[in-house]
Amino acid sequence: MHAIIAPHTGGPEVLEYAETAVPQPGPGQLRFRVAATGVNFIETYQRQGIYPMPFPWTPGAEASGVVDAVGPEVTGFAVGDRVATAEGSACYAEYAVVDADKALPVPKELDLETAAALPLQGMTAHYLATSSFPAGAGSTALVHAGAGGVGLLLTQLLKARGARVITTVSTTGKAELARGAGADLVIDYSDFATQARQFTDGRGVDVVYDGVGKDTFDRSLESLRIRGSLVLFGAASGPVPPVDPQRLNSAGSLFLTRPTLGHHLLDAEERRWRSSEVFGAASEGRLSVRIGARYPLSEAAEAHRDLAGRRTTGKVLLVPDRS
Repeated sequence: MHAIIAPHTGGPEVLEYAETAVPQPGPGQLRFRVAATGVNFIETYQRQGIYPMPFPWTPGAEASGVVDAVGPEVTGFAVGDRVATAEGSACYAEYAVVDADKALPVPKELDLETAAALPLQGMTAHYLATSSFPAGAGSTALVHAGAGGVGLLLTQLLKARGARVITTVSTTGKAELARGAGADLVIDYSDFATQARQFTDGRGVDVVYDGVGKDTFDRSLESLRIRGSLVLFGAASGPVPPVDPQRLNSAGSLFLTRPTLGHHLLDAEERRWRSSEVFGAASEGRLSVRIGARYPLSEAAEAHRDLAGRRTTGKVLLVPDRS
């Protein structure tokens, strides 16, 4: 089979399209023929060595496909089943292996490309809206990067729960996407704290969902009401420097949390709950999933360049180069 292999850390150019052995499922594992693979920002950090990985290394934790082999001790899955995952490994490939308890059944009404676009960003949006800060009717949320993959999904989930949503974007084209997702106010990054307070009659928003990090952190704190919550779930602009907890006191007894998806997928039951709600909403047309770009697997390096250069919106997918 073909896969992307990075022999060492470096820029996008280290992602090589190469032939390698088809992986074999072990006990408790499934192998699936990949239909599409999700490209995520964390993989650019892993490629650079910011997050240490064992090299040579094949990226990819998120994909969908059809089961073609089942390892020993697996129950509940069979050859031919349609699955997706946010917790796989080496998914920049034509075939991938995943632990059966981390495989997510894909409803027959959902196409496999959409299923590949949803697990990581969809379940991230789900835990942000339901667990990190369960915004609902009467709440006002500020969502940074409102035209990104998580931002578009999170906005829709928050609106479905009755919240008012402010989003930040960097271009007029992205502003249209954010409005299409249901945002009540779409603004740029230049003075978002002031505009957020104006929108809330000076009170401040109840929650800021911040996946940008260093460039927005200080003004995100300034946007919050007394006892508001800052949910810092990413660092697209770089990591936030160390924070003096006294700042949270002086700014109004604020709450600060730094969640991650893995801690919200603790067992198969929680995975099935989150994925079934997200997949179900997409299947029924209640959740619109924007696939912003598709690249052949062999062009993974170009996908990384465009993602890092903020030239994409919505979800970026790799599709195997099959004739």
